[in-house]
Amino acid sequence: MTASTPSAEQARLLAKGPFPDYPFTPKSFVHPNGLTQSYLDEGQGEVVLMLHGNPSWSYYWRKLVLGLRDRYRCIVPDHMGMGLSDKPGDAAYSYTLRSRIQDLDRLLENAGVTGDVTLAVHDWGGMIGFGWALKHSERIKRLVILNTASFPLPPAKPLPWQLNLGRNWRLGEWLIRGANAFAGGAASQGVEKPLPPDVKRALLAPYDSWQSRISTVRFVQDIPLRPGDRAWDLVEDAGKRLPGYADRPAFIGWGLRDFVFDQHFLKGFTQALPKAEVHAFEDAGHYVLEDKADELVPAIRQFLDRS
Repeated sequence: MTASTPSAEQARLLAKGPFPDYPFTPKSFVHPNGLTQSYLDEGQGEVVLMLHGNPSWSYYWRKLVLGLRDRYRCIVPDHMGMGLSDKPGDAAYSYTLRSRIQDLDRLLENAGVTGDVTLAVHDWGGMIGFGWALKHSERIKRLVILNTASFPLPPAKPLPWQLNLGRNWRLGEWLIRGANAFAGGAASQGVEKPLPPDVKRALLAPYDSWQSRISTVRFVQDIPLRPGDRAWDLVEDAGKRLPGYADRPAFIGWGLRDFVFDQHFLKGFTQALPKAEVHAFEDAGHYVLEDKADELVPAIRQFLDRS
């Protein structure tokens, strides 16, 4: 169900604005469980579905939305517990990859998106998007891939200690929820050129309390590393199916200074998608759209227009 008035969480956080380069009026979708998910629905035309990861929100995609909405319909959800969406406790919502895929399915159906989409993904938006595509692969017209994953951790890539701390230790959970270490660290270490203070504040705005940071830690705790982990079968299946998209236009934009999604992950995508158009930057980090928006936004627009 689409809500006609802003949710309490949307109103609370939008009151902190205005956020730079985010002149949008988010929409609200109320799921059957009563929780409200915020999303952008900007422009008309072919659908470009943009999926953020952890610990960002739809704000990450703002410049691409501004660069596309004159010709394309940009659908940009805030995952549950993230951005302007509700931030329920564990008793009200299961913070798992399956839940997020189901949320996306319902939101798109409610928005009337039933045809082809261009799938644009970043960070754990990759697993959500490619997880959704396990049932809808025929609807994926193009791919835009930015520092993300759609397959298990490569054997040659150790899990970074920061993720191990957050995934497996109570101290890590306290640092993420009590000190905002994950979101704060990403806003500082995820870029090569420091963010303007107002942009950094906007990225961090949704994560302003212990409760509002629940999703950032649950995302980390849900990282599947081996058979038996809750999301392992989805990640394994998505990885096996990735080469099946090699016949579709694909654009890869990559910050090579990303200590998580590094050359090992980039290699996984270029091997599976050998015809992809690749833009890799030695001077960009995990938040590649922050470091390289001036190059990437027009390049992605040209890619979409000609393909």
